[in-house]
Amino acid sequence: MWRMTSPRPSLPPSPATGMGRLQRSALVAAGVLALVLAALGVLLPGLPTTPFVLLAAACFAKASPRLHTWLLAHRWMGPMVRDWEANHSLPLKAKCLAIGMMTLMVSASAWHLSARPWLAALVVGCGLLGGWVVWRIPTRR
Repeated sequence: MWRMTSPRPSLPPSPATGMGRLQRSALVAAGVLALVLAALGVLLPGLPTTPFVLLAAACFAKASPRLHTWLLAHRWMGPMVRDWEANHSLPLKAKCLAIGMMTLMVSASAWHLSARPWLAALVVGCGLLGGWVVWRIPTRR
């Protein structure tokens, strides 16, 4: 015979973060998406890498101490995240290098796409947006 059971109560918020499972899952998903965008930023001109890595670190810090620790220990991304968490700024040299490399790649891409002006304009627009995002990060001298 079938027996009716009461529905399982929802899990209480995590005492460490004060948020429920759905919120933690959404933040982890946002962090993973930010890391994917950061990886694409290495390959695509105009898409900055640094802000997406820092966004992933912020998401992981709130939702998953394990993933945050992994990111801090990462060979390539760890130093950037540790530096950001210690200073909340980027050195002027790093900002100029990032914007300079983005300018170079966006210019080359726009020149290559000159036969399709709308696509070249889209690349330039994305590059300007990426440069603006990087420039808005506080500067450490």
